[in-house]
Amino acid sequence: MENFSKFPWEERDLAQQLTNAKKLIDCQASHVFTELFDVTGYADDGKSSNHLINEQYLNNAIVSVKDLFDVKGYKTKAGSTFLNDVDIASEDADAVKSLREAGAVLLGHTNMTELAYSGLGLNPHYGTPITPLYKNEVRIAGGSTSGGAVSVALQIADIALGSDTGGSLRIPSAFCGVTGFKPSQNSVSRKGSLPLSSSLDSVGPIAKTVSECEIAWGVMSNNIVNNPVAKEAHFVVPNNFGMDLLDEKVKEAFTELVNILKQTPGVTVEEKALPFLDSYKLLPVWQFSAFEAMSYYTENYDINLDELDPRVASRLKRANTIDEKQFLATCEQRKLLIDRYKKEEKGAVLLLPTVAVLPPKLDQLTADEDYDRINLLCLRNTTLANVLDGCSVSLPYQYQEDHIGIMLTASNGDDNNLISLSKLIETIILKSCLDKQQK
Repeated sequence: MENFSKFPWEERDLAQQLTNAKKLIDCQASHVFTELFDVTGYADDGKSSNHLINEQYLNNAIVSVKDLFDVKGYKTKAGSTFLNDVDIASEDADAVKSLREAGAVLLGHTNMTELAYSGLGLNPHYGTPITPLYKNEVRIAGGSTSGGAVSVALQIADIALGSDTGGSLRIPSAFCGVTGFKPSQNSVSRKGSLPLSSSLDSVGPIAKTVSECEIAWGVMSNNIVNNPVAKEAHFVVPNNFGMDLLDEKVKEAFTELVNILKQTPGVTVEEKALPFLDSYKLLPVWQFSAFEAMSYYTENYDINLDELDPRVASRLKRANTIDEKQFLATCEQRKLLIDRYKKEEKGAVLLLPTVAVLPPKLDQLTADEDYDRINLLCLRNTTLANVLDGCSVSLPYQYQEDHIGIMLTASNGDDNNLISLSKLIETIILKSCLDKQQK
């Protein structure tokens, strides 16, 4: 727990920072929040004390909260309107409670795809957050943790609390130029958050850097560790999954980064086919969210599908095309794939582009058929980690005028090693950027 790098929330003037955040929300953060919390009580003390005192590792860190998590005194609406009449939360979700006890300042509920059911981040009820990376174009932020990623990218929040069922932390991180960490599912409690798929949901952070994600995860998992930068690494790029249908700029950027890694002492990158991934591509992954979300919301709420985003409703309705026996068979197929990954590949760390495409322009998603096609392509690479019950990080990488995500995926429980490896790649990327600037 010693020798932490300096975090931006250390020794800050909190009142001034909150004032700046409010200005950014008013000027640049349209549709990012569904509700702002009352933070007036936090802004009275001026500069903070050191964040390690009394183990308050996040003392005065500003945190945005995805609208899936209960925050005491506020309603949790999951980006919907049919939940407007739910009771105000009487206590914090476990993850929120941990962040608050560590000294975090909770800023507001962030916008999201309704019920977290899409990787694109569109919301017809509260508007659609836009990535700040493309100043003169209206490109989506990705989802479903769309508002959270934008809040970090605009430096409104230091950390965004989110969830990840098939890429909902990592896709918007890739589209917004920030870092997203989907930890092993069992490392962070989901109590007090609304589910999409109890089989696949994970709770994790978005932040600017790996170290900031690490400290947030450590707080939420009650396992504060300052992992060292890895000294050596071996990555596998599966050439039979995730590398086709790439935007040309994504392909060029990923190839550039792989070549840089291959030239780095102590780093090896192996490109080969992984047989278990051919079986994975046959798995009806859609069943997890459709079947489990439909079951949860019909059992716990008087839900009218006509009140939902039609694109979310259509996905929920697919649950009616299968029965429990079929779903349980899919769950068994998943278990076999998890076992094969561990046995055949010995938990190899996979290296892929986070998303196959650059952030789509909003007007590219007008037609349902285009929306469906692009949504599936955006989710393709990221969903693998959820199905394999693994952990995964998306790191930002700038290539010419565009930005992509570089994704590492490891097996369940390998989070600390994954963080060390991510710190290594983060360091290599930073050095590469500095080298380019000096040329």
